[in-house]
Amino acid sequence: MQVSPSKEDYLERIQALIEKKGFARVSDIACELHITRPSVTSMIQQLSREGYLNYEKYRGFSLTAKGKHIARSIRSRHTVLEELFLLIGVDQKTAEKDVEGIEHHLSETSLKKIRNLVTHLKNHPIP
Repeated sequence: MQVSPSKEDYLERIQALIEKKGFARVSDIACELHITRPSVTSMIQQLSREGYLNYEKYRGFSLTAKGKHIARSIRSRHTVLEELFLLIGVDQKTAEKDVEGIEHHLSETSLKKIRNLVTHLKNHPIP
């Protein structure tokens, strides 16, 4: 099943919050994604039905192995792209903004090539 960019964003944010705070709440996700709490609740329920989250109403949620896999994959894509932008001289704020969205649309082939380029640039910095 193809995961939409929106769902990937949710899973990535949930994983980041869990790593940072030990848990993720609807209000935290709403704040981070700049959307309403009812919208987050609706998506959380959908992600739960699709097997990406374990969700219990009023008790919270956690990522399943399937959800963690997607979240880590998106985080890895994000990191590689951000590293590339920083290595070629893009400032941090612009790099963060530009990476959002791009990370969802790269093929594995392109991502592998970008990883190789980032490794090369780290070992042979641009003067």
